[in-house]
Amino acid sequence: MEIPQTGWGGRGLVQLYTGNGKGKTTAALGLVLRAAGWGLRSYIAQFLKGQDYGELHSVARLAPLIVLEQFGTPNCVRTPSAQDRALAHSGLVRAQQALTGGKFTIVILDEICAALSLGLVALDEVTALIDNRPPDVELVLTGRNAPPELVERADLVTEMTEIRHPYSRGIGARVGIER
Repeated sequence: MEIPQTGWGGRGLVQLYTGNGKGKTTAALGLVLRAAGWGLRSYIAQFLKGQDYGELHSVARLAPLIVLEQFGTPNCVRTPSAQDRALAHSGLVRAQQALTGGKFTIVILDEICAALSLGLVALDEVTALIDNRPPDVELVLTGRNAPPELVERADLVTEMTEIRHPYSRGIGARVGIER
C-alpha cells in the first residue's frame, strides 16, 4: 500500500480527552493507530502507569512508528511519593524532547490531567508544553479532572461520561479489555 503524501497538512492541534468515563486512553491510542496506518510516527508518555497493559505489547509490534514510555510505578498512586514526582518530571522532559525533536507527528501525554490533580506536575509546566510545541505536532492530553486552563487551550475537548461501569458490580479489569 502506498501512503499518500498529502492530507496531513502539517497543522497540529491540541486534543483533550477527559471525564470520569472509560475510553480516554483508548481514544488516544486509536488516533496513533490511525496515524501509523499512514506512516506517521507517534510518541506516548504514560504518566502514573507502570503496570503491564495490553497496549504495551501492541505498540511494540508497531515500532518504530509508535513509541510508548511509562512514567509511573506498578502501584496505584493515592498519596504521591518523591519517586512518583521524579517519574512524572522525567515524563515531562521526555515529552518535551518528543515534541521538539522533529521525529513525531503526534505526542500523547496519557493521564497528564491525573498527574496534575495529584500535584505530580505543575500546570505551568504543561501549559508551557502546549505553548512551545511546534505548529506541525498534534498534542493529545488525557485524564480525569482536566483543569479549566487546559480545556480553554485545547482545540478539541471530549468528555467521557460514565453511565454504567462493570467495576460498580465488582467486575475488575480484564486482560485484553481494560488492561
